Amino acid sequence: MNRRFIWVIFLIVISLILGFHLGKYYRIAGPQHKILRSGQNKINETLDVINRNYVDTVDINRLSESAVSKIISELDPHSSYIPASDVESANEDLEASFSGIGIQFNMPFDTILVISVISGGPAEKAGLMPFDRIITVNDSTVAGRDISTTKIMRMLRGPKDSKVRLGIQRGNAEKLTEFELTRGDIPNYSVDVSYKVNDDIGYIKITKFSRSTYKEFLTAIAKLKQEGAKGFIIDLRDNPGGYMESAINTINEFLPKGRLIVYMEGRSYPRTDSYSNGKGACQDVPLVVLINELSGSASEIFSGAIQDNDRGTIIGRRSYGKGLVQTKLDLSDKSELLLTIARYYTPSGRCIQKEYELGKSEEYSHDLNNRYMHGEFYSADSIKMNDSLEFKTSGGRTVFGGGGVMPDIFIPHDTTGITSYYSNVVNTGVLYQFSLTYSDKNYDKLNSFGNYQELHEYLKQQPLIDEFADFAASKGIKKRPTLISISKILIEKQLHAFIVRNFFDYDGFFPIILKDDPAMKKAIEVINGGKWNPVISGLYNTSRNNELLYPVEFPGNILK
Repeated sequence: MNRRFIWVIFLIVISLILGFHLGKYYRIAGPQHKILRSGQNKINETLDVINRNYVDTVDINRLSESAVSKIISELDPHSSYIPASDVESANEDLEASFSGIGIQFNMPFDTILVISVISGGPAEKAGLMPFDRIITVNDSTVAGRDISTTKIMRMLRGPKDSKVRLGIQRGNAEKLTEFELTRGDIPNYSVDVSYKVNDDIGYIKITKFSRSTYKEFLTAIAKLKQEGAKGFIIDLRDNPGGYMESAINTINEFLPKGRLIVYMEGRSYPRTDSYSNGKGACQDVPLVVLINELSGSASEIFSGAIQDNDRGTIIGRRSYGKGLVQTKLDLSDKSELLLTIARYYTPSGRCIQKEYELGKSEEYSHDLNNRYMHGEFYSADSIKMNDSLEFKTSGGRTVFGGGGVMPDIFIPHDTTGITSYYSNVVNTGVLYQFSLTYSDKNYDKLNSFGNYQELHEYLKQQPLIDEFADFAASKGIKKRPTLISISKILIEKQLHAFIVRNFFDYDGFFPIILKDDPAMKKAIEVINGGKWNPVISGLYNTSRNNELLYPVEFPGNILK
């Protein structure tokens, strides 16, 4: 009897303990799971009700797409939804290569104009030449029609080894010449150019951080060192970012072993640190990094790591301010979520993400315009950093979080030479259209020069400004002699650079367009003066009296 009583008591106690723990679990987990199921059911239920009862037939798939887009739009400004139809084009810009025909083209006057042919690509093998006009693609006429660039891209790109037929007009020929091309892998370069700006200093322009950036960067560094470069200017202006891994690998080349490069952390993402391994080939070389308001994400990781480790001098204007980390999540229909999962922090511990409110992406997108209207592009005094987000570099300098990387030396925009006439010809594309027309009209002569320097010297002797003014007038832009005289230097420089680019690509374009660039001049001065290390040189505060930055604004050709 006593034994039975003891067993009953034991079972009651065990039941109470189990009940307590199960109750605790359901209080914590149960309602959350219920809410998740309820939310999912509510969306599906609503779509099902509409599909069965709505007065008209509706496209449920389209409604589903809209619903997902709306949900994601309620998050931070950098989370996004990518429909399945757009996934390939959205991702290929940062890939090392894509499948296409290997041309750069532009579309002046509703005609696809081949600007350059990629060496070794399908177009070159088939016999296409610069300034050929693509009139037909397969059985579709594309000339003289209002077809979007996106649609043209989809027509020219395609699976590797697939065929595409092009109807080409060459010169003034009345009949089209048909070419059949087999699409192949086309390299997608992210290092636009590398060259020596003087006997000792090399310049490297990185336009994005793609999968191939690190490899391209090593090639550029090796070439410049072989040519005798002992210091480097890394230009990240207008670089929107890309793959974090590519940026980290590139930064590693400049830091000694054991230096923190960046760390990431999120609610469901434990802190992850990235350190330099000490194997970099440029640990002791003088270094300057150029940034501006369009330098974002991976570019800010690069400049922030260099600045916080006091490894070089940052010159330019305050960067964009993107400190959120996204990852791609595949959905069942092959669409993707680009979801923010963490924030990244520079070595000093600062997050450079600028302020935002959930679901208010449109307001967020106006930030750069607000900066411009506030005068930030012209005066460092107008920039108000958050004093509560103060951090220290490894050398003890003060830096701030919460709104981009502030350069060590500020270079404002320059308004010298910019007139209403200049703005008009740039904004309408007339300036660039003339460079294409002039290059096409004088192709044989311009293509005869052996290097870009010879072509540039030839162009300096030509009455380009007069021809351009006549061309602009034919496009409805009235001649304004006084304004043209004020803007002459700007117009001629861009015309020379664009025309040279049509024959020598960026190898000729950048040396011309950046020849008198104040940020470049200041970078050369800093390196030559031994002031490339901010701690040694005492570059603790932003300079207020530097020369003004010439705004480089130019349209790009499209690589397919």
